[in-house]
Amino acid sequence: MLSNPIIDRWLSSLTAKYPDLSACREDIEAAYRCLSRAYEAGGKLLVCGNGGSAADSEHIVGELMKGFMSKRPLSAGRRGLLESLFQEDGAYLADHLQGALPAISLVSHSALMTAYANDVAADMVFAQQVYALAKPGDVLVAISTSGNSGNVVRAVQVARALGAATIGLAGSGGGRLADLCDRTIRVPWTSTPDIQERHLPIYHTLCMMVEQDFFGDRHGMEAEGDADVRGA
Repeated sequence: MLSNPIIDRWLSSLTAKYPDLSACREDIEAAYRCLSRAYEAGGKLLVCGNGGSAADSEHIVGELMKGFMSKRPLSAGRRGLLESLFQEDGAYLADHLQGALPAISLVSHSALMTAYANDVAADMVFAQQVYALAKPGDVLVAISTSGNSGNVVRAVQVARALGAATIGLAGSGGGRLADLCDRTIRVPWTSTPDIQERHLPIYHTLCMMVEQDFFGDRHGMEAEGDADVRGA
């Protein structure tokens, strides 16, 4: 786990650029700790949202599944395994793979989502995926500017029933997410564009903090073992 001074540095940088997010600082730190615990225990992240929040879901996964601000070379152990199996191809694989923080965007599965909306219920398209994928110790990040998006709310309900932690990203009111999620980050704005404008630096900061936790100086780049979260 990151030391408090490092956490403070990241959060202070965020609130210096966006002073209005000082009101969210405690919730952002709690969300970081939730994500870090999940990854430390071998869990994964699921993310969902609609419209611009769907794009944010994809963006978050893009920052976690490959190097973001830190390089993530494979450990000597994983490199050796690939090279022993595939020789030159193994070296190529090792050179071009990166350590990953497992994350799945639930908005990407168009065939499943359209089939479920047509055949069953449109407000259950994310909930069905959570039901299939979530396990105790995983985390669902649910993004809704109003906090009331029906399909996002249903996903949170299923995640809670399955023992996954839940983090909401919403606007000032928080909507239903404020009552349902373990922690809801409510940016102090009411219009959708203003809320989404603040969501981006928040999740960028969360991604950078978690990446630093697993791929930064504390662990170095030579960690051994089999934990996929470190690309070992």
